[in-house]
Amino acid sequence: MRNVVVAGGTTGMGREIALHYLRQGARVTVIGSTPERGRAFLADAAGLAGEAGFVAADLMSIAENRRVIADVESRHEALDALVLTAMLPFLKRRETVDGLEATFVLYYLSRFLLSYGLTGLLERGETPIITNIGATGITKGAVQWDDLQSTRKYSVVRTILSGGRANDLLPIHYLQNHPDGRTKYFGVQPPFTRSGTNHLPQPFRTITRALGAVLAKSPAESVRDTLAVMDAQPTERLILRAVGTPVDPALPTFDPANARRLYELTAPLIAESLRG
Repeated sequence: MRNVVVAGGTTGMGREIALHYLRQGARVTVIGSTPERGRAFLADAAGLAGEAGFVAADLMSIAENRRVIADVESRHEALDALVLTAMLPFLKRRETVDGLEATFVLYYLSRFLLSYGLTGLLERGETPIITNIGATGITKGAVQWDDLQSTRKYSVVRTILSGGRANDLLPIHYLQNHPDGRTKYFGVQPPFTRSGTNHLPQPFRTITRALGAVLAKSPAESVRDTLAVMDAQPTERLILRAVGTPVDPALPTFDPANARRLYELTAPLIAESLRG
């Protein structure tokens, strides 16, 4: 039986990936912030071949991420896939319980914690892979090295781009720190997708719905390329795709020196937030 964990698995593409593996008979744990959506997911999964579980958690909290890791360790003896999808835009700067900026936490730090924290289970899986759904292949923007927490004049666009570029560096430093591991890291930019929008703030909700009605694919369509890679993995450990097309790992957004720099900034940041 395959074992899969999907962070952000109660809606959109994460939900479709979770249901895909449940149909195949896998043991799947989804993580989400809304218990009602968790119950709805479990109801839909009840008739499928696999075994579904739901963990309610606020992934903007470092302590909650660590609780999720402990919960997953109690449910699974090994992992074949960890899927990271959780992300929200914030029109105004939002500070988490740890005193960190929320976009940075959801787009990078939570994914860092889950990737590194669940490595032990992944390394025991048959064909382990971390699938990080984000903005792979987009080169606009840069990590705000001198203001990772967007404490100066806040811009939602600049903050999202900074978080996206930090997320691009996550698979690079993960593999730098696990050079002899078996776990592959798959960074993927999906097509524009008609996902659930009720959780989005205005005007993002209205804009996304209007664009989605014309341009977007359904979540089931959008995950086809991602699932094809996950189910028939290439030999390389670093896999980068944008809308189904391979992405050059030599792009500046995947710079190994910047990845190392970000990793070295992240570890003390977590320690400082816990002390606070």
